[in-house]
Amino acid sequence: VQLQASGGGLVQAGGSLKLSCAGSGRSFKTYNMGWFRQPPGKEREFVATHTYRGRIASYADSVKGRFTISRDSAMNTVYLQMNGLKPEDTAVYYCFAKHFSRGSGEYDYWGQGTQVTVSS
Repeated sequence: VQLQASGGGLVQAGGSLKLSCAGSGRSFKTYNMGWFRQPPGKEREFVATHTYRGRIASYADSVKGRFTISRDSAMNTVYLQMNGLKPEDTAVYYCFAKHFSRGSGEYDYWGQGTQVTVSS
């Protein structure tokens, strides 16, 4: 079982990127999926999550209105559309999958991380 993240890169402030995270090896239909990020020298922080039931999206305040999380119809791939990027969005972005029965702070699978760099 693995999550494969892709789509990172270097972009100017105000630009856009779309991250993808493809799950394989099992079905993720009963998993919430989403993204964390780790800026240079800082702790990993929550970005967005997409629930398996109701397909509800939640966001960190710092990205609300700029980022959009979505999943494919098979519920095995999660996307993060990032618009209006700012230098403070520079980070390694990690996708995750978490079974709906897990408690807070418990995650089943992590992607390998993809670097996003926003230049000013």
